[in-house]
Amino acid sequence: MAEEKDPITVDKEFTEAEVQTKKEKKSPIKLITRIVLIVSLLFFVWYILSERHTPYTDQARIKGLVTPVTSRVSGNIIDIRIKLHSQVKAGDTLFLIDPSPFEIAVLKAEANIDNAIQSVAASSSSVKSAAGKLGVAKAQLERAQRNWNRVEKVMRDNAGALSESDKDQSETALLQATEQVASSQANLDRAKQSLGDSGPDNPKIRAAIQDLEKAQLDLAFTAIVAPTDGVIESFDIDLGYFASAGHPLTTLISHSDVWIQADMKENNLSLLKVGDPVKYTFDIAPGEVYEGTVRSLGYGVTSDQTNKGGLPNINSKNSWLRDPQRFPVIISFDNETINKLPIRLGGQVDVVAYTGNNWILNAIGSFRIKFNSWLSYAR
Repeated sequence: MAEEKDPITVDKEFTEAEVQTKKEKKSPIKLITRIVLIVSLLFFVWYILSERHTPYTDQARIKGLVTPVTSRVSGNIIDIRIKLHSQVKAGDTLFLIDPSPFEIAVLKAEANIDNAIQSVAASSSSVKSAAGKLGVAKAQLERAQRNWNRVEKVMRDNAGALSESDKDQSETALLQATEQVASSQANLDRAKQSLGDSGPDNPKIRAAIQDLEKAQLDLAFTAIVAPTDGVIESFDIDLGYFASAGHPLTTLISHSDVWIQADMKENNLSLLKVGDPVKYTFDIAPGEVYEGTVRSLGYGVTSDQTNKGGLPNINSKNSWLRDPQRFPVIISFDNETINKLPIRLGGQVDVVAYTGNNWILNAIGSFRIKFNSWLSYAR
């Protein structure tokens, strides 16, 4: 006969089972686990998609053109018209070298021309005038050639760093200076022809004219001028300083072109193309987000210690997984941004790019860059 349980014991066991069932129903562990797994999966999917559709990087810097200001002649500085961090315009005189020795050299060269022309019984006025104009034209050509050489160097070292307008402006200035030299040379040839048949062939006259051209060039180079608009940096000389030809006196940070170099991972570039919109933030302007466009994409970086051809050198972060290779992406500034903010070369930038019209990923990317702009308050 089956053993009958005490009713009190049965009620107690039933109560304990009911409590255990309620505890299992109320336990949040399974729910939390599911939520964490779903959130992790969504985050992983977002990360994979955003790396290609809305790539982001905090490895970005403000870049620009830096020009060492040098003297073409040697001499003592008698006038300094700038200070550290001065704003200058193209053509502004920065330094004056004592012109006395060079003025004497010009007078001596002119006297030598007079003597040479008198020896062949010809007038010297037209020759001196033409030679002087040719000297000035050659000085302008020399400056235009140096500026064009800098433009070519920047284009070789960092393709796309200069806009087409900047390139055309520099090239046009070089062509105009070349034409001016040719025109001045033609005028000088006519002046020498006026001396008579024996004039142009006279070696004394040719030597005297060349000496005058050289003296006038040297005199023109005693005024050291700014090659472009910019800011003076690394300036520490005073009156009386002996300027040696070819040695930098100061550094000019040019305003002719400023850009952002964003070092993006290789898989960020799969959908990125020139003209894509970007948003970026500066540490100098926390809470503000600015807009720009992709100007160009890098096609090579140095991969070993032998940097052939001066390829960009990208410093990658070290981690326990292999860090993907990064390539420079050049981003154009908005002119309003340049005028509004005190842009400084080397400043850090956070950048997010938009490769398409995916409104979900674009919205998340916009929130991300805005959130990072707020973090700039704490940096």
